[in-house]
Amino acid sequence: MPIHVNLDQLLKERHIKAKDLALAIDITEANLSILKSGKAKAIRFTTLEAICQALNCQPGDIIEYIP
Repeated sequence: MPIHVNLDQLLKERHIKAKDLALAIDITEANLSILKSGKAKAIRFTTLEAICQALNCQPGDIIEYIP
């Protein structure tokens, strides 16, 4: 898949646990895990916005296109 999710790397860089991020953005740990693994077929803009606010980053820091 040409869309790569860098969320796991961002969490490591910021020393934030996935469980804490899930609580902060009000989604289940299971849904966050699906997103982190790159198995998600879609992401809501509201979820992307919440992640960006929680991690103080841009959407391009989380997802990237790799042809």
